[in-house]
Amino acid sequence: MCCRKFSSRLVCFCFALIVCCSAAAWAAVTLPAVFDDNMVLQRGQSVPVWGRAAPGEEVSVSIAGQTKTTKADDGGCWKLTLDELKTGEPLTMTVKGSSGSAIIFQNVLVGEVWLCSGQSNMVWGLAASENGQEAAAKADHPRIRLFYVPETKTLAPAKNVDAAWHLCTPQAVDALGRGSFSALAYYFGRCLNEELDVPVGLIQAAWGGTPAEFWTSRAALDADPALKPLIYKADSSSLYNGMIAPLAPFAIRGAIWYQGESNVARAHQYRTLFPALIADWRGAWGQGDFPFGFVQLAPFRYGGQNPECCAELRDAQLFTLKTVANTGMAVTTDIGNVADIHPRNKLDAGKRLALWALATVYGRDVVYSGPIYKSMTVEGNKIRLAFEHLGGGLIASDGQPLRDFVIAGEDRKFVPATAEIDGDTIVVHAEEVARPAAVRFAWRDDAAPNLANKAGLPASPFKTDQWSGVTEGK
Repeated sequence: MCCRKFSSRLVCFCFALIVCCSAAAWAAVTLPAVFDDNMVLQRGQSVPVWGRAAPGEEVSVSIAGQTKTTKADDGGCWKLTLDELKTGEPLTMTVKGSSGSAIIFQNVLVGEVWLCSGQSNMVWGLAASENGQEAAAKADHPRIRLFYVPETKTLAPAKNVDAAWHLCTPQAVDALGRGSFSALAYYFGRCLNEELDVPVGLIQAAWGGTPAEFWTSRAALDADPALKPLIYKADSSSLYNGMIAPLAPFAIRGAIWYQGESNVARAHQYRTLFPALIADWRGAWGQGDFPFGFVQLAPFRYGGQNPECCAELRDAQLFTLKTVANTGMAVTTDIGNVADIHPRNKLDAGKRLALWALATVYGRDVVYSGPIYKSMTVEGNKIRLAFEHLGGGLIASDGQPLRDFVIAGEDRKFVPATAEIDGDTIVVHAEEVARPAAVRFAWRDDAAPNLANKAGLPASPFKTDQWSGVTEGK
């Protein structure tokens, strides 16, 4: 009898202990990993802070002389918004629950935060890039902070990632990412840090060999009839779920993107997919049309497919630049390697994205783009081309005759053309074409064009026609 009473009391005690422990765990105030020691919070705009606590628990967040308070909802979720913060000395951020629990984040900086995403050319580590080992050895920048999101696929949007903020040191650069932290992101961030003299936070969330639909939410794919079939593709939305959704709405200035190689065979579809991805991310953050910069694909010989596929992907990127607000594009036709899909020169690519950001986001008076095709005029047996972003004038970057121009009549048969600079325009012609209708520039996967402006920035490949391409319908 005594044994039965003791056993019964023991069971009750254990049950009560489990309940108490569970309640204690539930009551603890928590935040996602993107809030951490050494983080950078975005300056000059409101800063959302969120997490979990016991249902109904009051939670306060204090930093830089301000305190904001809210209550957790019935599901234990809470969110509040800090007023704009200013750059200054390192700060402490304290998060408290009414139950007495508190979290203190140390060495917090306020500055510029950028999300850096894409596939392998964004993943490509600093140490493996051109002159990268020397750069990595000197990567000691205490006011640049790095946050590396591990490669993660999930079926539904995740709430957190397994990551932490790190000061930018040679050791951190080498330890984060595949081999080391993204070279492109590092050079972009270093340039901003040097030019703006403010802290910079870089969030790397990238995975090699991945198409854009992996980085786009199911809701965004489902909303567009042209993209809806992609939701049935294995892993569609999985990287958005596992690596992007958990970060939103952490305040950022903008995003940079290097991707497209895995969508080359469906380049025409990219004209719809890429703008949808940008709109999707902007919607998730709720910050309006935040700046979105991207790298246009470099020349490369893609085997086993039509040699115009990559040209069409680059054109889809140019289309996105022209049609989606607050976007920027770094052209890389002069720094690619037609035998290697991973150009090692990430320094110039990163700097070109930084020039775009400095000019369009931060108001600096710098030339940030190479020539962009604007319009054409037929003049007898010639076509005259006009451009934006002249950057002091048009030039042949190597001093040789302009190359990689082709021209066609209404028969759509393109032939190599002579192209000559005439003031701020280019005149194109070929003896075989008496009545020209269209010009294309650098319209092949392994193009090696030399048109640039006097600022040294290359012209984007383009076509003047709207004729169907080889990837349309794929």
